[in-house]
Amino acid sequence: MKVFSFLIFALLLACSDSQTLEAEPAVDALYFPPLDNSQWETVEPNDLGWNTEAIDDLETFLIDQETKAFIVLKDGRIAIEKYYGNDFFNREFTRESQWYWASAGKSLTAFLTGIAQNDGLLNIDDRTSDYLGNGWTTLTPAQENLITLKTQLQMTTGFDYDGGNLNCKDPICLNYKADAGSEWYYYNAPYLLLHDVIENASGTSYNQFTTESLSATGINGSWRSTGGSNVFWSRPLDAARFGLLNLNNGNWNGDQLVSENFFTAMTTTSQQLNPSYGYLWWINGTDSTIFPGFADSFNRPVVRNAPDDMYSALGKNGQIIDVVPSMGLVIIRMGNSADDDLVPIQSHDLLWERINAVIN
Repeated sequence: MKVFSFLIFALLLACSDSQTLEAEPAVDALYFPPLDNSQWETVEPNDLGWNTEAIDDLETFLIDQETKAFIVLKDGRIAIEKYYGNDFFNREFTRESQWYWASAGKSLTAFLTGIAQNDGLLNIDDRTSDYLGNGWTTLTPAQENLITLKTQLQMTTGFDYDGGNLNCKDPICLNYKADAGSEWYYYNAPYLLLHDVIENASGTSYNQFTTESLSATGINGSWRSTGGSNVFWSRPLDAARFGLLNLNNGNWNGDQLVSENFFTAMTTTSQQLNPSYGYLWWINGTDSTIFPGFADSFNRPVVRNAPDDMYSALGKNGQIIDVVPSMGLVIIRMGNSADDDLVPIQSHDLLWERINAVIN
């Protein structure tokens, strides 16, 4: 009888242990770092089962490509963090060094537009003239009224892009080529005008709106006027925070900054003219892409060697924020360029070739 009682007790204990184990949080639950970067948790690549022997080849490639910063987050924790060379003042590049986002800042602007909409300051279906006034282009009133904030986010405003200054926001530079929504072209001025839209809608400077909107995330940086454009500068780990924010669908540790509907629309195909483009984000996994500087499409995804569900903030000279939901990954690459594309194309393919050798 004592033996039988012991067996029953052991069985109950085993069931209790099993239930306790099942109740433990998943090991891949997202981690959100505190505001202080020095407290950011790390995870060893070896503990993730990654091929650490391939990291040397990855680093050689990064150095050859004039990389300044390279970061890999796995479920929010830092798995790889590397810095190389010097900053613009010829000082050693460190985690505190600042670098420019170039057109990767477009994706940040898309997110800020979503915040402004979430706060009731604007609606992306509104006409742009509601915020900039009539006559902000040389178009007829009927043509101008077809342009909405959404077409600006989609790069489908229909402005003439031949031979002009694509950064110029003056009405004389914004001329008709096609009805809004009927053509896709990577045109900087309509994007830059979203900064003006948000300033007019919020009644604050774009820098102030950015800082206040992202205060809970620890993202710090500033917009600086450069060569007729408005470029975001930050530390590489600020870019990593932005990637993590988007990995969690616009939610920072329980704080939903943009609506889920807006986030989904932003990070998926937003129109069929260029299936690889959302709202100022590049969408991987499609079979057709129009790259910056081209009017025709290529039969390929944005990045051949990357996962299909990846979406990216990309800028000139190889500024990269890759988000891969299926793998819980955020990839940051900042630096100079081995090629001169407006967004990285070949170098991005080659980078993912080497990333795959590490993580697979």
